[in-house]
Amino acid sequence: MSVRPILQWPDRRLRTAAGDVAEVTDAVRQVWADMVDTMEAMPGVGLAAVQIGVMQRLAVVDASDRRGQAVLLANPEVLHASVELRPHEEASPCLPGVSAKIERPRAVTVRFLNVEGAVEERDFVGLWATSVQHQIDHLAGRMYFDRLSKVKRDMLLRRARKGG
Repeated sequence: MSVRPILQWPDRRLRTAAGDVAEVTDAVRQVWADMVDTMEAMPGVGLAAVQIGVMQRLAVVDASDRRGQAVLLANPEVLHASVELRPHEEASPCLPGVSAKIERPRAVTVRFLNVEGAVEERDFVGLWATSVQHQIDHLAGRMYFDRLSKVKRDMLLRRARKGG
């Protein structure tokens, strides 16, 4: 296990959709282990494989109070999303020093391959739901600021270029 370097915006890989994981192998489990170490070192509540330059649909999420509860996801997809939205100040280690309030569904049901390679469906609520949706966006080549209006997005990117 090791902490991996985080890609920095505007690295083109952050705009590239990741490929599906055919099966959960020891190599995939090793990437997940590195992702958990990297997420803990930030510290953060989630990480997508593309953020460390691995172009596979892998994510880790841990929004627990007592860390060590990471959910490991391969090929995550949202099946259902609540109508009720939850605003949350989001940021990314790919674009340090800035953040923005983003509204996302408060709860989502996600289907993914788990660490055993089995299909699992799980409900995520609150910060867990925000984080898993944020990671799924990364896996599709989207950044959280893509959910802002053009004016707010441009202001955020200008602030980031100035160093926050």
